[in-house]
Amino acid sequence: MIKLLRVDHRLLHGQVAFSWTQYIGADCILIANDSVPNDELRKTTIKLAKPPAVKLVIKNIDDAIEAIKSGVTDKYKLFIVVESVSDAWRLATAVPEITSINLGGIKAKEGSRNISKAINVLPDEISLLEALVQAGKEIEIRQVPGDRKQLFSEAL
Repeated sequence: MIKLLRVDHRLLHGQVAFSWTQYIGADCILIANDSVPNDELRKTTIKLAKPPAVKLVIKNIDDAIEAIKSGVTDKYKLFIVVESVSDAWRLATAVPEITSINLGGIKAKEGSRNISKAINVLPDEISLLEALVQAGKEIEIRQVPGDRKQLFSEAL
């Protein structure tokens, strides 16, 4: 069962890993990213941030979609973490079971618009997020579970 899909440019890190995993009751974290599976340093860093007693899986986006669709993840309470809005869009459009997307950290880039303390989105990312909202996905902005939940559409 997919508990949450989070967009965070840092992927998995310290307190966020622990607070979100605990808050949603996840027992498996899936890092879905096209570069991390081939980057030993990033993989090692992510593994260090993993809470104990929680399974960690690192796959590229296509393999993550395939694994979810095949049913092998069904036995887990899955917390999916991606690095970008476009990765979240790819997953959420391919996997109807993803109903909630959390925007937790998107760093500023040239041409991006700041819509929250840690969220900076480019015009094409806004379009992707709006399309997901139109498709019935809840998109919320919260860095940690204790923050006030703000819907993406309210931040624009």
